[in-house]
Amino acid sequence: MVQETHLTASNLIWPIFVIEGENRTEPIGTMPGVNRMSVDLAVKAAQHAVKLGVGAIAIFPVTPQDKKSEDGRHAVDSNNLICQATRAIREATEDKIGIVCDVALDPYTSHGQDGILIDGYVANDETVQILCDQSVNQAKAGATIIAPSDMMDGRIGAIRDALDAYGFQHVGIMSYAAKYASAFYGPFRDAVGSAKNLASGDKKSYQMNPANSDEAIREVALDIQEGADMVMVKPGMPYLDIVRRLKDSFEIPIAAYQVSGEYAMLKFAAQANALNERAVVMESMMAFRRAGASAILTYFAMDVASWLSE
Repeated sequence: MVQETHLTASNLIWPIFVIEGENRTEPIGTMPGVNRMSVDLAVKAAQHAVKLGVGAIAIFPVTPQDKKSEDGRHAVDSNNLICQATRAIREATEDKIGIVCDVALDPYTSHGQDGILIDGYVANDETVQILCDQSVNQAKAGATIIAPSDMMDGRIGAIRDALDAYGFQHVGIMSYAAKYASAFYGPFRDAVGSAKNLASGDKKSYQMNPANSDEAIREVALDIQEGADMVMVKPGMPYLDIVRRLKDSFEIPIAAYQVSGEYAMLKFAAQANALNERAVVMESMMAFRRAGASAILTYFAMDVASWLSE
C-alpha cells in the first residue's frame, strides 16, 4: 500500500534477434540464455509475450553478410528480415503487443556504421534521407513504433514528416535521444553480426560522450521539438542519473535500455553463484522505474514477466 514504485509486465519491451531460415535458433555466446531465432519462432515467442502481458517487442535483424553493402540499401527492402518478422508477428498477435522496429543502417552496412560514409566520415544529411525511407518501409510492414537508434541530427523531424506524408500519422516514434558511445554494447554487436564489420572503428562522432550530462538534456529537447513521442536513454543502469534528469525536465515517457553488456554481467555473475539472478534482476527493474523510466528494454523481459505473474 505504501510502496512508492511499482512494476508491471506492460512496462517491459523485449528485444529479440531474428535470422533467416525456418525453425532455427542460434545461441549467442556472450549473452547466455538469448538466442537468435527465425521468423516462425519469433512469432511463437511474441505470442507467449502477449500471454505474459509484455508491453512490446523490439525486433533486431541479423542481416546475412552477402546482403550488406556500403550504403546499406537492404534496409529499404520490403522483404528484409525486420519487415518479414513485423508482418508475421502483427498478424499472429492481432495487434495485442507493440512492435518496435529499429531504424539505423548498421545491421545493413558492410562497414558497420549507422550511416553513409563519405570520405571515411559518417555523413549526417545523406543518412537521414535513407532513414526516412527505412522508417516508411517498416511502417508499411506494420510497425507500431519506429525507434531510430542512429543518433543522426534532425532525423526525428524528417522521419515524422515522411511517416505523415505516407499516411502513418498513428505510428509513434521512440527516439534513442541520449545514446552514449558506450563499451557496454559489445555482446549486442556480436548478436547482430556488426562487430566484425565495425572492427576497430567506433561511433564517437555521433553517439554521446559518457562524460556529458547537460548534452543529454539538449539532445532530448531537440527530439521532442521534432516530434518524438518517447525518448530513450542507452545504456541503462550506468546512466540512471540521466533518466532522472530527463524525468525531472520533461513531461514525456522515458525508456531505458538495459543493454547487452548489462545483461551479460548479471547473467555471468549469477552463473558463477556470485549473485541471485532473480533478486538482482528484479532490483534492477525497480531501479529503472524509480529513476523515472516508463518503459524498460531488457533481455530479461520474459523472465521478469513470468516472475510478476506468480
